[in-house]
This record gives sequence, C-alpha cells and structure tokens, in this order.
Amino acid sequence: MVVYNRTRILDVALEVLGQDPDAAMADIAAAAGVVRRTVYGHFPSRTDLVLTLTRQAAGELSGTLADAEVEASGSTADTVWAGFVGRVWPLARRYRLLLALRRGEHGPDIHALLAPVEETLADLVRRGQDEGVLGRHLPARVLSQLAFSTVFTVAENALSDPALDAAAATVTSLLVLGVPAERARTLAGA
Repeated sequence: MVVYNRTRILDVALEVLGQDPDAAMADIAAAAGVVRRTVYGHFPSRTDLVLTLTRQAAGELSGTLADAEVEASGSTADTVWAGFVGRVWPLARRYRLLLALRRGEHGPDIHALLAPVEETLADLVRRGQDEGVLGRHLPARVLSQLAFSTVFTVAENALSDPALDAAAATVTSLLVLGVPAERARTLAGA
C-alpha cells in the first residue's frame, strides 16, 4: 500500500488548484488517489490547505530573494531584480495559482503571508529608485507589487505559450519598473 503523506497531497493540490483555483478538497483527494478523509486528516479545511501552500511559497520565495541578493551583492537593484526573476521563475510557475486565489476569499490571508516578501521587494525597488536605475512613476511598494505580479501573470500564461519564459518575465517586469528596454533585454540575457 502506498502511503500518501502531507507533501504528496500538497504537490497534488498545487497541480489541481493550478488548473482550477476553485477545485474542491474532493477533487484534490481524487487526483491524489485517496479518500477525502485522508486529505482532511492533514488539512482540516480547504483554507488550511491553501494557507499551507502559501506559507510554503512564501518560504521558498524569501529564500530565492535572499539568494539573488547575496549573489548580486554590490550590484544595482535592477541587476538584483533580474537575478531574482531568473531564480524565481520555476517557483512562479509552480505557485501561479496564488495570483488567482489572492483575488478570492483567501486574499487577505495570502497577502499577509506574502507580506515579508513584498516588503523586501519594495525595499529593493526603493533602493533602485534611489540609485536612479528604477522608475519613480509610482511609489516603491505599488511598483514592486505590479512587477512581481507581472512575473506570475507571465508564468500563468506560459502554459499555453512556450515563448513566454523567464526572459520574457524578466524583461516585462523590468519594463514595469521603468528600466529602459535595451537594458532590460541585456539584464534578461545575463
């Protein structure tokens, strides 16, 4: 008999919810090949499951951002951002469902769990504005949220368009941040 642990259920839930953000616990259980009771044994409610996925995503995104900052220490903020997007691309594809779920009933909870990542990104954008490499057309917090959301939007659409890749997400998010197109393409190719 195969034992379905919490990690397996989370992986299946990411796939199922990635295809249908409104999927029920029964859908997740069926996809995992277990009864609903098994899923509910690990996650008492759909909200618990979604928030667990969000905590997992927040942890991975924070680690990726920290790695990008360490790797590019001493670099300008646009370079750090480009490195972050390149590193975060697999995670953006994996957690693209958070964008859809964030617009729904779990929005405030998801926003709260992702707040540390968003604050770090806002600080990076603020730094880039001070350096003169990122635009000042919006406040840093708003600008960073738009650019970060752009990465997830590109990831969501990459499922149906293979031309949408990490480079496309990098260039697009840098353009949102006010980086000139030529510089954005150069950073995306680096």
